[in-house]
Amino acid sequence: MQPAVILLSGGLDSATTLAIAREEGFAPFCLSVDYGQRHNAELKAAARVAAALGARAHRTVHIDMNQFGGSALTDPGIAVPTAGVVPGIPVTYVPARNTIMLSLALAWAEVLGSQDIYLGVNAVDYSGYPDCRPEFIRAYETLANLATKAAVEGWRLHIHAPLIEMTKAEIIGRGTELGVDFGLTVSCYQPDPEGRACGLCDACRLRRAGFETARVPDPTSYQAR
Repeated sequence: MQPAVILLSGGLDSATTLAIAREEGFAPFCLSVDYGQRHNAELKAAARVAAALGARAHRTVHIDMNQFGGSALTDPGIAVPTAGVVPGIPVTYVPARNTIMLSLALAWAEVLGSQDIYLGVNAVDYSGYPDCRPEFIRAYETLANLATKAAVEGWRLHIHAPLIEMTKAEIIGRGTELGVDFGLTVSCYQPDPEGRACGLCDACRLRRAGFETARVPDPTSYQAR
């Protein structure tokens, strides 16, 4: 089995992506990033998912992005929106987040001798982040094949985004087929210390609607209101 690096946030998208990589025959090496996010309960979820889905290794890299702020996920002075998903790029966008995470995954992949990186970005049922679009993934793959010793020596690198054109319901359906336990995952932008979801942020709304449309029971633990 060839190694692949999987960016694993602890949410349902990345969990499904891990299951897909494993189904496609790769040995999964999972990478999570503690970047100072207010919803760091997802990191505990990532560890649970990695263990449940048989990751060969799981590492968490620590980067202090909240020293820059600029996002509701890294700056406590910016409130997480709870009024519903609206058009445009919301304040939960974290500047350069996927570029940074892919760069870390790229470094580990090169050390592992891996030509494959998986991430769970989605450009259908998502919050409008520019670094979740197909054109970004294509551009980053081009960069990766210009920037690394492995690629220059003939080991072409591939960035896999298997969910990018799927609806949230389709992602949930695919994950269910592959045996993903979504009860282990955390998607909420502001969960409580026990990891229970707020039910109001964009991530919660998209997740809940996905389960409803897929007609799959929602295992999410929500905070009492």
